Amino acid sequence: MKRIRILCAVAFLAASAAVAVAAEAEDYEMTTYQVAFYRKGPAWTPSTTPEHKKLQSEHLAHIGKMADSGKLIIAGPFSDGGDLRGMLIFRVDSVEEAKALAEQDPVVKAGRLVLEWHPWFAAKNITVTAKKEGGAAN
Repeated sequence: MKRIRILCAVAFLAASAAVAVAAEAEDYEMTTYQVAFYRKGPAWTPSTTPEHKKLQSEHLAHIGKMADSGKLIIAGPFSDGGDLRGMLIFRVDSVEEAKALAEQDPVVKAGRLVLEWHPWFAAKNITVTAKKEGGAAN
């Protein structure tokens, strides 16, 4: 009889936890973001020429412009030196809208990088706020 009471108590606690998790999941909305991965393109070379430096500067300016529009919410490079060079996350209505923005990137147009697209389902209205050391927002 004691064993049955313990099993009932465990079952009740498990059911209560499941209900609590379900209730928490309903506290926020989900949405689809468009994620692009930069990969080395057909014109990729590891060399750093004056032309590559100019392209990199234009690339960073283009990323800044997309971020300023509010449609690009996260961007950054990968630092492992592999074929996967970086990623972009867009909050837009369609992949076509994201592609129209990202494919204007000078390094993409030059063929140094290519874009690989994936939809990503995550919490709606995610944000990233960069912070200076010490905790103050930039």
